[in-house]
Amino acid sequence: MKELLEAVSRGEASVDQALEKLKNLPFEDVGVACIDHHRSLRRGLSEVIFGEGKEVSDILTIMERMAEKEENIMVTRLSNEKAAKIRGRFPESVYHPKARVLTLTAHPVKTQGRGTILVISAGTSDIPVAEEAAITARFMGNDVDTIYDLGVAGLHRLLGYQEKLANASVIIVAAGMEGALPSVVGGLVDKPVIAVPTSVGYGASFQGIAALLGMLNSCASGVTVVNIDNGFGAGYAASLMNRDKG
Repeated sequence: MKELLEAVSRGEASVDQALEKLKNLPFEDVGVACIDHHRSLRRGLSEVIFGEGKEVSDILTIMERMAEKEENIMVTRLSNEKAAKIRGRFPESVYHPKARVLTLTAHPVKTQGRGTILVISAGTSDIPVAEEAAITARFMGNDVDTIYDLGVAGLHRLLGYQEKLANASVIIVAAGMEGALPSVVGGLVDKPVIAVPTSVGYGASFQGIAALLGMLNSCASGVTVVNIDNGFGAGYAASLMNRDKG
C-alpha cells in the first residue's frame, strides 16, 4: 500500500489505477472465504490458512488471491497428500512435514525480533508441535533456536543448556504427559515462558488435558499457556513479545 501511494505521488500510477488495486482491500470475498488482506498491516503477519478440514481447491483459491497481492503465505495443519497437490501449483513453496506447515514467501522475511526465541520440547514425541512453533516464529521474522528432548525424567539435560536459557528473550516449552517442564523452566529464567500442552501421553493424560491443567496451575510466575497442540499460537505470541519496537 505504501509503495502504491508513493507511486501515485510520483505520478507513476494514476488515481484510477490505484483505486483498481485497492478495491479488494481491506478484504476480498472469494466465495469460499473472505480474505483479510489488511492482516499484515494490523498484525505484522498476513492471514494464515488453517489447512485441516479445507478442500485443496479452496486452499488454492485463497493462496492464489494472496499470491496476487504478493503476500507471504503460511498454511498450517496440512497433510502430506494436500501439500503435494499444492506444491504442484506452487512448486516454489516449502513443506515442513513434521510440523505439517507449508510456506510460500513472495518477499524475504525481515528479521524484526529483539532477541532469540528458544523452543524446547520435553520429549521427541512433542517435536511436531515444537516445530510448528519454531517455523511460525521464523516466518514472523525472528531468530529461533531449538532444543529437543529435555523432559523432567532426565532433568540434568535441561541444566546443561543454562546459557541458552539465559540468552533467550522468549522461551516456548512443548510438553505432554503431566506437562511439568514449563514450570521447571519458568523457575529458572527471568523472561516470558509460553507453555504448549501436547496430546502426547497415556490414557489418563486425556489427550493433553492433564498437561494443560498442570501448566495452568504452574507454581512458576510468568508462565503463559496456549491451547493443546497449538504450536502456531505459541510461535505467534512469542513473536509479538519479541518484536523490536525501535
